[in-house]
Amino acid sequence: MHTERKPFQAEVRRLLDLVIHSLYTHREIFLRELISNASDAIDRARFEALTHQDRLPASGDDWKIEIIPNRTDRTLTVRDNGIGMTAEELDLNLGTLAGSGTRRFFEALSSGAESSRAPQLIGQFGVGFYSVFLVADRVTVVTRRAGSDKAWRWESDGGGEYTVSEAQRSGAGTDVMLHLREGMDEFLDYWKIREIVRRYSDYIQFPIVLDGRTINSRKAIWRKKKSEVQEEEYREFYRHLTHDPFPPLQTIHFAAEGTTEFQALLYIPTRPPPDLWLPNRDRTPGLQLYVRNVFITDACQALIPPYLRFLRGVVESSDLPLNISRETLQDDAMVRKIRSNLVNRTLTVLKEMKDKEPEKYRSFFREFGAVLKEGVMGDPDAKDRLMELLLFATTAGDEPTDLRTVIGRMKPGQTAIYYLVAENEITARHSPLLEGFRARGLEVLLLTDPVDAWLEGFLERYQDHPFQAIHRGEIEWPKDLEMPATEQNASPEQPITDEDLKMLTQALQTALSDWVKEVRPSRRLTESPCCLVFDREDPTPGMERVLKALRQETPTVRRIFEIHPDHPVIRMLGAIRRRNPEDPRFKEMAEILLGQAMLAEGMAPPNPARFAKLLADLMGQMQPVG
Repeated sequence: MHTERKPFQAEVRRLLDLVIHSLYTHREIFLRELISNASDAIDRARFEALTHQDRLPASGDDWKIEIIPNRTDRTLTVRDNGIGMTAEELDLNLGTLAGSGTRRFFEALSSGAESSRAPQLIGQFGVGFYSVFLVADRVTVVTRRAGSDKAWRWESDGGGEYTVSEAQRSGAGTDVMLHLREGMDEFLDYWKIREIVRRYSDYIQFPIVLDGRTINSRKAIWRKKKSEVQEEEYREFYRHLTHDPFPPLQTIHFAAEGTTEFQALLYIPTRPPPDLWLPNRDRTPGLQLYVRNVFITDACQALIPPYLRFLRGVVESSDLPLNISRETLQDDAMVRKIRSNLVNRTLTVLKEMKDKEPEKYRSFFREFGAVLKEGVMGDPDAKDRLMELLLFATTAGDEPTDLRTVIGRMKPGQTAIYYLVAENEITARHSPLLEGFRARGLEVLLLTDPVDAWLEGFLERYQDHPFQAIHRGEIEWPKDLEMPATEQNASPEQPITDEDLKMLTQALQTALSDWVKEVRPSRRLTESPCCLVFDREDPTPGMERVLKALRQETPTVRRIFEIHPDHPVIRMLGAIRRRNPEDPRFKEMAEILLGQAMLAEGMAPPNPARFAKLLADLMGQMQPVG
């Protein structure tokens, strides 16, 4: 029989060395990893068996995982009757490893991770199989792919290479035989094996058989009562489900009774899943659906709306038919009822977190707030509840604030909720558009998420208070709210006349006609000479970027250029215009002011090179002081 000898991928060799020499004290973790792999293999076989009857176990057998200790040969075998592997899959799964995951694993170890963290590190980076070398000096894998008549043997001593050869196996599945090192005989002991299985794998849904007895409870964790589940069990199941290195931020475990009965175990992650913003077709499914302990699908988009796609977990129902298809799920009335329950419970938990654990909720909203905002736009039935959950940066402080608090801080006579959509928070906080609001003590919401370009169109009213964009149209100031006089907004000794102001705005309109649609005096500015605003229906730059990303046609938008008539720069510009209407400096300074207004919004001037040259020329004309 031909045996092929192959070298390990370089990173696998390094990994094996680290596992054997750096994590040696945490050896029991290997059994958890082998059982998890066996469970996954049976899951895959069950799924294929829905359409391929030859994937089912041999007649009279059930899906199961066997643990076979042999004290005579000092071997421990973990056997499953799952999907098995081909020779090519053996190479792919056991001979190579993803470089990026390996690098992070190496970095975690070399950064001095505490010994108590080491077992979790193995599972976090997809290197579980290699933990067998914690206890074994040689490993033999015999496997046969479901639907194939060929079996294969993979063998290695953890050195620089492995062998692959043809083998014999009566049915589909995989045997992993560990030839134990000296001093590892404890892992042949019945009680030790049962302890490890109970600790790490008690919730595995398939029987784990040792000496003819099933040693796991097989009661899925989500079917247990909350009072029966320890926090560590919740975390371990989450790790098994998601391979997320961080514990979940929140666990939601409940059973619905009545007309619709189901159990749900949902997790809110601490960090966003890496595929959170990918298109639907590229995302990892968030929730798994089971019917009476039978896995149905992990791609049921009907279970949760897109704005809750960060949820991870399991839903099991006894009311759905076992033969339900994925296509039928999308339209099934029972699934819609389950979805409604899941949404309601999740939003309730988030509201409780926001009210009772504000720091924790702020942490959640930093990571997932932009996703919740999608619900305001896409789920009219939940819009009011979602609005309650939104947090906004505001001009009143550094901490994000909810709308109820903003309303409680309104000035007498104020009815509108003011907001500004900007490129980022730094740009927003320094926007000249805020000057009149600061002077009057009015709070403004700062909307800086990319999704806010869409959200703006759905901000209509909250608790009878209309939303008003301060970057669009004219501002309607609260009645009887006077702006206090300051050095910046006090009237100059010689204010510009109405006639001069009219001539100045017309001249600026002509000079900047390629870029602006209108020039007008501003009621917003108290310190800056000028600013740019939108008409009521104009798309913002953020909206333009979104439309371009979607390859939609984006018409050129010319903005409204507002000037502060009493600002020294504007008065000087008016003086230049009065002395010599043909003075070329007028158009040059107008372009500089336009560029300045665009820079204040985080945008580039229309012609950055010309703007830089005009600015340099202007600075060159300045006289030295003294």
